[in-house]
Amino acid sequence: MRDVMDVLKALADENRVRLLAALQGGELCVCQLIALLDLAPSTVSKHLTILRAARLVDSRKEGRWMHYRLSREFRTPSAGKLLALLFKDTAKTRRMVEDRKRLKRICGKDMDILCRQLFCKP
Repeated sequence: MRDVMDVLKALADENRVRLLAALQGGELCVCQLIALLDLAPSTVSKHLTILRAARLVDSRKEGRWMHYRLSREFRTPSAGKLLALLFKDTAKTRRMVEDRKRLKRICGKDMDILCRQLFCKP
């Protein structure tokens, strides 16, 4: 039962749903996710920690970059079904349409420049 509750808790926040939706298209660097949500790095990190605890996302470190992707194996059989339903129901919402457009612009930027812009603000 705890596994199911962890998944439901993870899905109970708009920003975490936005992160999951962004990862539908494949792996993204944490800098790209921070830029998408336009939140403090610590806030995005907390959201990602909750998603990882629920085993909805996997992460890997490559050099100084931390990359995230949707999990390949979910903790519960219902997690994948819940995500599919959630993505279907939210795909055409104004927020998700805007996020997809914004993510496309973000992914077109050089990651070194993007990270410097995010972490080295004057």
